[in-house]
Amino acid sequence: MLGFLAFIGQHYGDATGLGPLKKIAVSDMRAWMAHERRRGVSARSLARSLSAVKTFFRWLAEREDFEPTAVLSTRSPKFQRKLPRPLSEDGARAMIDTVEVQHTEGWIGARDVAVTTLLYGCGLRISEALGLSADQTPLDEVLRIIGKGGKERIVPVLPAARAAVQHYTALCPHQLDAGSPLFRGVRGGALNPRAIAKVMERARMQLGLPSTATPHAMRHSFATHLLNAGGDLRSIQELLGHSSLSTTQAYTAVDTARLMEVYTQAHPRA
Repeated sequence: MLGFLAFIGQHYGDATGLGPLKKIAVSDMRAWMAHERRRGVSARSLARSLSAVKTFFRWLAEREDFEPTAVLSTRSPKFQRKLPRPLSEDGARAMIDTVEVQHTEGWIGARDVAVTTLLYGCGLRISEALGLSADQTPLDEVLRIIGKGGKERIVPVLPAARAAVQHYTALCPHQLDAGSPLFRGVRGGALNPRAIAKVMERARMQLGLPSTATPHAMRHSFATHLLNAGGDLRSIQELLGHSSLSTTQAYTAVDTARLMEVYTQAHPRA
């Protein structure tokens, strides 16, 4: 945002204040976007910057009573969205098995298995898994999850996930009082998501998995493996808590990309 304001000031001859902002034209927006691209800013980053500029101008125009159409009508640059990078089914299972042996204390290994099993077995975000409270145990056959934007969804819980959480709670040395966090750090406080990211980082290096094998990749794996098994997009959308079906459709692109990769390997060009 500061970069945009600096550009507009220079664009209008080092002018300051509201004057330059109130008279921005479509050509000025195009000049700024061209300037950013020449600086090497990616289309994705520029789209995020433009979104921030539009949000600011909506607020400013309402406050200062001027017409922001030139800014708000500026089209975001097109870019190819990154496809999710799921693990293979064997890779996901190996990850869960390997995080268990990263600590000498058994309860910590059991905790990490429980968290990663929930990510993969239920398609939870790491924040959703770590947001579970102790009074939700033992886990029922379904979980009521409050996701992004307060969106609520019902998620089935596999027996393996229920068993992993029960094993962790039996070993956890900290008092799991009702209303307190289910998953705890070494000193008893709420578990930091970075702890799971770090243990998965060690595990993926031992397994030879790529750097994309992160906690969120377990959620991607959940969705992709369901799709490969014949799950329909609408059901997967509901399980993931996506507000838009287009977000879930990214997994069909993953499936197609993998199919084309296999095809290319089997039928290389002469």
